[in-house]
Amino acid sequence: MKKTNENEELEKLNELGQENNDADFEEEDDNGFILEVGDLVLGYDKNPITEEISFGINSRDYLCIIGDNGTGKSTLLKTILALHKQISGWIDLVPQRSEIGYLPQQTDIQRDFPASVFEVALTGTLGKSKWWKPFYSSEQKESTKKALETTNVLDLKDRCYRELSGGQQQRVLLARALLSSENIIFLDEPTSNLDKDASAEFYQVLKTLNTEKNITIVMVTHDIENAKKYASHILEIKKEGYFFGTTKEWRR
Repeated sequence: MKKTNENEELEKLNELGQENNDADFEEEDDNGFILEVGDLVLGYDKNPITEEISFGINSRDYLCIIGDNGTGKSTLLKTILALHKQISGWIDLVPQRSEIGYLPQQTDIQRDFPASVFEVALTGTLGKSKWWKPFYSSEQKESTKKALETTNVLDLKDRCYRELSGGQQQRVLLARALLSSENIIFLDEPTSNLDKDASAEFYQVLKTLNTEKNITIVMVTHDIENAKKYASHILEIKKEGYFFGTTKEWRR
């Protein structure tokens, strides 16, 4: 085998999810993959930035997408999520859009968002609602508390989001992404602006989600050391070609 506005991206995912909410969910496709990509060429205005890319991952895999700047890592993530159009090739993503968690790169405006931690995380429940409601249900509020507890920020639930450290903010956003998905979470360079200790804590939470909650992780990162430490699979996009395989194979 071989920075778009976050709110707009989440709205697109939610709209796609509403269209497919009534469809039956299959845990895996015929090949056993939760995500499969075939002969995919990425680019802008019909100008390719990658060669053909093909890979597939199973449920509960942990995939890190690495490579130099400008090789198309973030573009690949957005293309998989139907936020960007590929030049050619195909994508088979088993979960419906409403069953996907997404943590995009955070902008300065979003870091300064004037809401409580609980309110920010609570918005992650909206994608699963079939109908718009003027108030959040008790079930939505309880699930939000559990997600904040899983990402180790429940004690901060009444704090203002913009007063938190970068690492704390990322774990709040991870809780929001977790509320959108019980199957798979996509992350775009979530530790790029975090210090070593905050990054280590974030990676530990991801490990818990993957090994204990059985959530599939797909993450773009420049953090090679932690990719080698935690990922089950590596996709390295190069200026010419790419590598896909297990982390053990990549180390060779």
